[in-house]
Amino acid sequence: MNELLAHRGPDGFAEWIHTDEHVGFSHRRLSIIDLEHGAQPMTDGEGNWITHNGEIYNYRSLRRELGQRRFTTESDTEVVLHLYRTMGARCLERLRGMFAFALWDEERQELFVARDRFGIKPLYYTVADGVLYCASEAKALLPFLPALETDEQGLAEYLTFQFPLGGRTLFKGVHELPGAHLLQVKDGRLSVRKWWEVAYEHDLDHSERYFIRRLREIVTDSVEQHLVADVPVGAYLSGGLDSTVVAATAARISTEPFLGFTGRFDAGPPYDESPYARAAAASSGFELRETTVRPEDFVQHVPRILYHLDFPIAGPGSFPQYLVSRDAAEERKVVLGGQGGDEIFGGYARYLLAYFEQCIKAAIEGTSHRAQFIVTYESIIPNLESLRDYKPLIQSFWRDGVFGELDERYFRLVNRAHELDDAVRWDLFADYEPYAAFAEIFHADNVGGESYFDRMTHFDFKTLLPALLQVEDRVSMAHGLESRTPFVDHEVVEFASRLPALVKFKNGELKRTLKLAFQDLLPSEIVRRKDKAGFPVPLTDWARGPLRDFVLETFAAAGARRDYLVDGFSPERLLSGETGFGRSLWGLLSLELWQQQYHDRSAHWRALRERMTAAEAYADTAAP
Repeated sequence: MNELLAHRGPDGFAEWIHTDEHVGFSHRRLSIIDLEHGAQPMTDGEGNWITHNGEIYNYRSLRRELGQRRFTTESDTEVVLHLYRTMGARCLERLRGMFAFALWDEERQELFVARDRFGIKPLYYTVADGVLYCASEAKALLPFLPALETDEQGLAEYLTFQFPLGGRTLFKGVHELPGAHLLQVKDGRLSVRKWWEVAYEHDLDHSERYFIRRLREIVTDSVEQHLVADVPVGAYLSGGLDSTVVAATAARISTEPFLGFTGRFDAGPPYDESPYARAAAASSGFELRETTVRPEDFVQHVPRILYHLDFPIAGPGSFPQYLVSRDAAEERKVVLGGQGGDEIFGGYARYLLAYFEQCIKAAIEGTSHRAQFIVTYESIIPNLESLRDYKPLIQSFWRDGVFGELDERYFRLVNRAHELDDAVRWDLFADYEPYAAFAEIFHADNVGGESYFDRMTHFDFKTLLPALLQVEDRVSMAHGLESRTPFVDHEVVEFASRLPALVKFKNGELKRTLKLAFQDLLPSEIVRRKDKAGFPVPLTDWARGPLRDFVLETFAAAGARRDYLVDGFSPERLLSGETGFGRSLWGLLSLELWQQQYHDRSAHWRALRERMTAAEAYADTAAP
C-alpha cells in the first residue's frame, strides 16, 4: 500500500500508519494526509485502501446491489471501496452525496482521488519534491511547501471576483481539486479530469404546472435523503425562501424533534432577519434557537475564523454563521441548510438588474416582444422592488455606460475590482486578464447560447457556489457540526437545469418555480419578501463605532507591510465611503487577517516543515 500520513489537527502530525511500499513520482514516496484528520484508512482485504470524508446518502441501496455478504462494517466508506472494485472510476456516477476520498488501487498500482459533483467536501493537493500530498485543509499542506508564498493570480481573482477560479488558491503551489473532478496517479504521472457536468438542455415538452409538481417531489426526496442520520437533525434558518423550504420540508418528514437555528444582530431592522425565521419556525411547528451576535464577538472570533477558512472570504456572513454553528453544535451534530437555491433557481438581484437593462434596450429598439425575450419590460416592472436596496450596485453597473454585449454587462456586475481602485497595487497583476477568465466560464459549451438567464446563473453556480460551500463546511466543521445542503444534489440540479428560463424567470420573478412548488409550506411574509440580502452584517456601522480601533489597528499592520496595498491607502477614507454592508471593507480586512494568520507566522509553518522532513528521513531509514 502507499504510505499514509495521519493528520491529527491543524498544527500536529502523528505517526506513520503504513510503510509497506514506496510508489509515486520518479519512484519517490507518495504521501497522503488523511482526509478525516486521523481516521484510520479502510481496506477491502484485497490490497485496496481508502480514506474518505463525507456522506453517501444512497449507500444502503448501493450496498443491497453489491450484496450484503461482502461487507464487514455498516459504513458508507466500505460501500465506496467495493463499488470502486466493481466499477472503477465509473463508481462516481452512482454516488449521491458529498464526498472527497483517496483510494489506492493495489492491482493497478494507481492512486484514485475524487471529489463530489459540487465540491461540498474540500480537497487540496500539492506536489513537493516529486511527492504528492492531499488534504481536506490547505493549511495541512503548508509544511510540505518549500516556502509560503501568495499565488498572485489567485489573489488577483480574489480581488476581482471575490474567489480564485480554476482550482487556484491563494497559496502558491497549493491547488484545489475542483468539484466533479478526479485525480489519478499512475507510473509517476498525475492527471486531473472532469467526471460530471450539468447540461442546460431545456425541456420544452411540459407545462409550468408539471415543472412545479416535479420540483416539489425531487426537492422533497433530496431532503429526505439528507435526513438519513443516526442522530437528530436540525436546520439553519436565515429568514429567506431557501432555508425555509428546506427546514419546513425536513420538519414534516423528520420523526425526531426538529430544531432550527438562526442568528441576529442588535443593529436595527436591516440587520435582523429573526422575525422571518420565527415566522418560518412557527408555521412549521418546530422550536427555534437564536444567536445574538455582538461587536465584541467579532474581535474575539474573527482571527480564528480566518484560520479555519484557510483563505480570505469575500462575504462577512461567515462570521455570524460561525457563531450560529457553534451554538447549533451544542444540540445537534447534523444540520441542513439552504445553500445553492440562489444559484440553482435564480435568486440574486443582479440577475434582475442585468435583464432589466436588456429589456430597456429592447423597448427602445421595439424588439421586446420577439421570441428571444423571456421577459417583457411590462412584466418585469412589478418585480423591480427587489432592487430597492441595490442602488449602489445600479450606479456601479451603469457607471461605464449602458447596453453593450450580454457578457460585458454581466462582467461589470461580478467584477469588484473597481471598488478597490485606490487600495490595491494593480500594477502587480499587469499580465492578468480577468475578463478572459470570466468569459471562459460564461460562454461554456454546456450552456445554451440563447439564454442570458442561464449563463448568469451558471457562472455563479461554477464560481460563487463553491466559495459559499467552502464557508458552509469550514464554519460548521470547526465545531464538529456536519452541514448538509439538499439543494446541492445532482438530481435537483439536473432537473433545474432543464427548466426553460421562461419558466424559471417568468415575469422577472426571482426563484418563481421554487416559490410556487412550496407555497403551502411558506409563511406569507416570506413569500412576499423582496428585500432578502443574504446574512447582512453591520460591519460598516461597527467599524465606525465599537470596532473602529480594531479595524484601524489591523490596517496599520497592513500599512507597515505594504505587500498588496498602495502607499496612500487610507483606512479612514475607506470607512467614510463604505456602503452599509461593508463588502469592500471586509474584503480588505479579511485579506489582512489572513496575511497575519499565515504569512506572518511563516516561521511556525517552517518549523512544522522541519519536523516533517525529519519524520520522512526517519521513515526512509526505517523502511525495509
